[in-house]
Amino acid sequence: MKNSEIKELSTKELKERIDTESELLTRLKLNHAVSPLDNPIKIRDARKNVARLNTELVNRLSKENIKS
Repeated sequence: MKNSEIKELSTKELKERIDTESELLTRLKLNHAVSPLDNPIKIRDARKNVARLNTELVNRLSKENIKS
C-alpha cells in the first residue's frame, strides 16, 4: 500500500485497515512458525503497512489536537 493511498483514507477506514493488517501480520507470523512460508517477505511488507497506517493515524490525531 502506497502512502498516497493511505492519505486518501478516512480516519475510520484507517482504524479498520490497521486492525485488518494487524490480524494478517499475526496470521503470517503464526503460519511461518509452524511451517516456513514460500515468501517470508510478506511478513516484512505487512509489518511496514501497519507502521505506515499507524504513522498516518498519529499524524492526523496530532493535527486535530493542535487545532483544538
